[in-house]
Amino acid sequence: MVDLQVRRLGAQGDGVAEGPAGPVFMPYVLPGETVRGALEGERLVVAEILAPSADRVAPACAHFGRCGGCLLQHWSLEPYFEWKRALVVEALRREGLDAEVAPLIDAHGDGRRRVIFHARQYGPRTVVGFAERKSHAMVALESCPVLAPGLDRALPAARAVAEVLAPLKKPLDLQVIATDTGLDMDVRGSGPLPPALLMDVAALADRFNLARLTRHGELVLQRVAPVLAMGAARVELPPAAFLQATRAGEELLSQAVLAATEGAKHVADLFAGVGTFALRLAARGRVFAAESHAPALVALLKAAHAPGLKAVKGEARDLFRRPLMAQELAAFDAVVIDPPRQGAEAQARELAAAKVERLVYVSCNAATFARDARLLVDGGWRLGGVTPVDQFRYSPHVELVATFSR
Repeated sequence: MVDLQVRRLGAQGDGVAEGPAGPVFMPYVLPGETVRGALEGERLVVAEILAPSADRVAPACAHFGRCGGCLLQHWSLEPYFEWKRALVVEALRREGLDAEVAPLIDAHGDGRRRVIFHARQYGPRTVVGFAERKSHAMVALESCPVLAPGLDRALPAARAVAEVLAPLKKPLDLQVIATDTGLDMDVRGSGPLPPALLMDVAALADRFNLARLTRHGELVLQRVAPVLAMGAARVELPPAAFLQATRAGEELLSQAVLAATEGAKHVADLFAGVGTFALRLAARGRVFAAESHAPALVALLKAAHAPGLKAVKGEARDLFRRPLMAQELAAFDAVVIDPPRQGAEAQARELAAAKVERLVYVSCNAATFARDARLLVDGGWRLGGVTPVDQFRYSPHVELVATFSR
C-alpha cells in the first residue's frame, strides 16, 4: 500500500498523482486529497481517503462509484465547472491558440432528454442499466438522477421491453428520447422479432406512453408521431435521432449561433442534423443544410415548411468525404458547423480557403475543435470568443461554441 496526494484531475476525470515511477491515475478522488491504495501499474486501487477535499460532496445517486455513467458526482459544482473550462483552455494552449474563454455555462437544465440503456441476460435474470466503468459488467439501475422528467418512465419501459425479449438471449441497446408527444424507443441487437414477441412488445406502448417503437430504425409500432419543437418548427424525429443532450443546452447553443450570425441573409448549416440551428436560422434568412444522415435531413426539410420560415434547401452529403468546397462556401454570408466528436478536419481545410466572413463552430470535443481551429487560424480566420457549455453534468465531456471572423 502507498499513500499519494492527488495533484489534479486529468482530462477523463481521473485523479493524477506522482508515484514512484511516474504519474498514477485513480478514479473518484479530488485534487488535494491524500489517498491510500495498491499500485497496479500506473493505476491506484484506492482503499482509503486519508484526507478528503473540502470540495467533496455526497453523490446524488446510490449507483455512483459502480455505474460508469457519472464520474464526478462527488465534487461540488464550482470547482467542477472551473475544471471543465480549463479542459477547453488547455486544448487551445496545446495548439498554440490564444482566445478569450468565457466562464462555463451550466446547461444541465432539467436533465438529459435522451439515454441508451443496455440490457443483458444473466441466467433467468434480465438486467437493464449502464455498464460499470471500464467493464462489460452491468449495473442494474433503479433510477438515474441526471435524466429529465420526460424520461421518468424510460427505465421501466426499457426493462419491460427487455423482459419481453429475454427469450432471444441477446444483448440489447435501448435508446429512448423524451419527445413532446411521448417516449421514442429504438431497440438494437435483437435481430428480427418473432410475431408473438412483436405483439407482446406492442402491448407495452399504451402502458408506458410510447409514441413510437422501432427496431434498428424499422417501425414496430407508432401510436403518435414523435415530435419536438425547434423554434417555430415542429420536427417529426427519425428513429434514434441525434439531439443536443438537454433542452437547455439546445436553447443556449442556438442563442449563441443566432447572435453570432445576426444580419446574415444566407447561412450554411453543416452537420445540420434534424435542424437544431437551421430551423431557427430560417426565421430570418435563407439556409442551406448539409447532413450525411438522410432521414435526419428529410425530417429537417419537412419541418422547414412551418409558417414564417424562409427558404431552406438541403443536401444529404458526407462532409468527411465530400466537404463543401471553398468555391461553394463563397455563396454564404455565414457558416455554422456542428460536427461529431471527431471534428471536421476536411471541412475545416476548405473553410480555411473560403471567402466567408463569419463562422460559428459548435463542438462536443475540445481537442478536435482546437485542431480544426488551428487550421482555420492558419488560413486567415481570427478566433473570437470561446464559450464552454456543460450539458453532460458529472462527466468529462464539455461542449463549446466559438466564433471566427475574417
